[in-house]
Parts: sequence; C-alpha cells; structure tokens
Amino acid sequence: MQDLLALSAVEARAALDAKDISSVELTSAYIQAAEDTASLNSYVLLTADKALDMASDADKRMAAGNGGVLEGLPIGVKDMFCTKGVTSTACSKILDGFTPVYESTVTANMWAQGGVMLGKLNCDEFAMGSANETSFAGPVINPWDAGDGVDLVPGGSSGGSASSVAARSALLSVGTDTGGSIRQPASFCGIVGLKPTYGRCSRWGIVAFASSLDQAGPFSRDVADNALLLSAMASHDAKDSTSAATPLQDVVAAVNAGVKGMKIGIPREYRMDGMDSDVEKLWQQGQEWLKDAGAELVDISLPHTKYALPAYYIIAPAEASSNLARYDGVRYGNRIEADSLDEMYGLTRAEGFGDEVQRRIMIGTYVLSAGYYDAYYLKAQRVRRLIKNDFDEAFATVDAILTPATPSAAFPVGRKVDDPVINYLNDVFTVPANLAGLPGMSVPAGFNQAGLPLGLQVLAKPFDEASIYKVGKVIEDSAAISSMPQRMAGGA
Repeated sequence: MQDLLALSAVEARAALDAKDISSVELTSAYIQAAEDTASLNSYVLLTADKALDMASDADKRMAAGNGGVLEGLPIGVKDMFCTKGVTSTACSKILDGFTPVYESTVTANMWAQGGVMLGKLNCDEFAMGSANETSFAGPVINPWDAGDGVDLVPGGSSGGSASSVAARSALLSVGTDTGGSIRQPASFCGIVGLKPTYGRCSRWGIVAFASSLDQAGPFSRDVADNALLLSAMASHDAKDSTSAATPLQDVVAAVNAGVKGMKIGIPREYRMDGMDSDVEKLWQQGQEWLKDAGAELVDISLPHTKYALPAYYIIAPAEASSNLARYDGVRYGNRIEADSLDEMYGLTRAEGFGDEVQRRIMIGTYVLSAGYYDAYYLKAQRVRRLIKNDFDEAFATVDAILTPATPSAAFPVGRKVDDPVINYLNDVFTVPANLAGLPGMSVPAGFNQAGLPLGLQVLAKPFDEASIYKVGKVIEDSAAISSMPQRMAGGA
C-alpha cells in the first residue's frame, strides 16, 4: 500500500475517485497518525468512531458516483467550532463538558461535501494567544525543532490546527483568525494558512472572540489543497448578518493562473527597526521570485500601519469583554455553587477563565467604561477607518501586497517574558488585514539559520482570494521546499 499520509488532499481525492484507496483506509491511517503524534497535544478530542462512520458513508457515496469536493478526506476542526453531539469547549474550563445540539455552518458545509471529521483541535483559550500556551488542555508543540531538543510553540491561536497538518495527523484542518491566528501558526509550522475576507465564511456556530474581526479559514500542506477546502467552506449564510452574498471566485482554477502582468505592492512601513535579518532576506527573495514570474513590483505606503497593533488591542478586548459576558455558570459548562447569585457569578468566572482571558476582559471593560470610551474605544475605531483607507488607496494601483508573515520564527514553549505586550507583537504584520477585513495568506517560503520555517504573507482586496492563490502558488513553486518536520507521522 502506498504511504497514505504522503498524499496531498488533491492527490488523495483523485485516488479515492480512481478507487485506488478507500476513505476508511485513509481515515484509519490518520487516526493512527494522531495517536502516534499524541505528544504534540494537537488534539483535545479524537473522534475515531465518528470518523470511521463518516468515512464508510463517504465510500458508499463514491461507489454510487455521488462524491462531493471533500468526499472521504479527513479534516481536523479547531475547538472554537460547535459540532453537533461532539464536545466543544474553546479550550476553556468554563465550557468544560459543553456539547452543542447544533453544527456550525462552516463545518456543516464541509460535511455536506463529504469531509470526514477526525476530531477537535487544541487552541488558545477562546482564541486568545499567539503561541497556543493559554489552552486549558495545555500547550501544543510544534513538530519542527531546531535540533537542540527544545520544544517550540506552533503559534496561536490555531496552534493545534497548524501542528496537526504539519505533523501529518490531519490531512486538512480549519481554524479561526481574529488578529493573525491562522497566518502566524501557518508560518511557524511551515504550512499554508488563509484568512478569507471578513464575511466570506459564516461565523454562525463559532464561539465568538471579537465579532467584527473573527473569520474562519483553511490550513493545508500546499496552496492547491487550501483552495479546495475554501471552496467547500465558503457560503452565504442567512443566519449570520455579516455573511456576504458575494460569490466565491473559482479559486481552484486560480491556483495555476500565474502572476504575469500582476502588480504586487511592497509596503515600505513593513520594514521595521530590529526586524529579524532572516525575515528581511526572505521577503527580498519573495519579491525577486514574483518579479521573475512576470509580476511588477510597486512601492506603496500604508502610513497608519504603525497604529494597527494598539488599535487592535483596544477593539478586540472590548468585543471579547462583551461576548464573554454570557459565560456565567447559568447556561453553559462549569458552575461553582455559592450562597448568592452574585457570588456564584464571581466564583464561576474566576475559576473558569484563565489569566490571559481575564486580562483581556479587564482591558475591554476598562476601554468601554463611561470615562474612557471616547478616549480609547472610539479613537481606536477611527484609527481602524484610516487603516482601511490606506489599503483602499493601495489597491487602486496594485493587485496584491507582499509582506513578511511574522517578525520571527517559532520560539520556545514557556518563553519567559515580563510584559505580555512582547507576545502581542507576534501579530504586528497580520493584524492590519483583520482591521480592514481583507483576505490574507501565509505561504511557507524558506527557513531561518536555525532551520525553522518562515512564511510570506500575501494580501488582496476584499473578496479577491483568487489573486492570493495566484501569488501564493508562484511563491510555493519558487521556494520548492522539501524539508519535513522532525516530529511527523509516517515517512518523509
């Protein structure tokens, strides 16, 4: 039998169509891979029995000639998505034991196209973090290391989604991106991660962090697989008032369209003092690749970029403090009994939320308070508009923008920092796209001197994911990466 774990999703789908393999065989291989790589802590729940049932059903549909675009492909799901009959906790103690009686629209779309759910993937608690170290289930480990035996973070908050795909314990996975939580872990783990345009994929059934910023997106080993998964995830959803009715382009066809004649913007503000020299060098290399492939490089300015991170860390906690007010021990998850209602609320929330979530709730409550609303929250919203205006002006002259995905490669688990703002800086290149509602993708493009993966970020105008896939595929082909993580299931 061929190495099933070595097949890309597109290759596996073709092999299933040709009856060379069955979905049960493929799914069984991934269940074994998840068990073999359990030390990475990517999964918080492996749904092996459910996966094999879904795979068996997929085989029957394919035998009858009724296969969907994801038919028979094993997929991991970030624990932020509600999945009917399967525990969904956002990796928080306060939702421990919560089992939804409904399915999120994104996962429902995937199962309708034949996808097979492998299980629920670890993430930062309520998607708050840049390293996947705030999960109630403990940290996720990056399958890559620098050869010194030190465990590295996979990035966050979708660390389990990224780690599982890189370690070949999931063929595909889905995550959510509020400030870079798909693109940053994709860069750290050497895989492809896309944050679609805000409104492209329904948020219905996804545990809310910051409602004006959250967006679901696909993880994959390569660009073609990523386009395949997005084509199944995306839809207009009447149950989500922010869901867009704009049809998805033919992103699968766009993958191999090339970049000849495209104008690629290079924002001068993304060259920052103290930036990792390996990141700077890779960014220059990416520009050369696109130029050699027939694209025109254009120097552009995004002057309000420097205000994006502080604006984000006002807006996102403000929305989080509002969204998380619903978790009080009355309807969901854990409850700490007490003599009075107020005491029960206080004890339940104090024990149920971790330190990082409590920090962001307090920041959000502060900036929304009567005395500081105008000074902080309203001002941050005005800055957000200026950032959006910068991108609108840039996209009047360019088709896509190329930037680094992260300011550095993955760092050690448990890195000691005295100031949480240091961790917040991991999102410096990704946050502007969330504030402006733009699509963005991290594509693996090279390695630093320690042999750890680095990604380049491609941005495009709203609802133009096709341009991102065109550029991403050229970078992927030019980089021609063949190195594999050290802690990976199956053969090289």
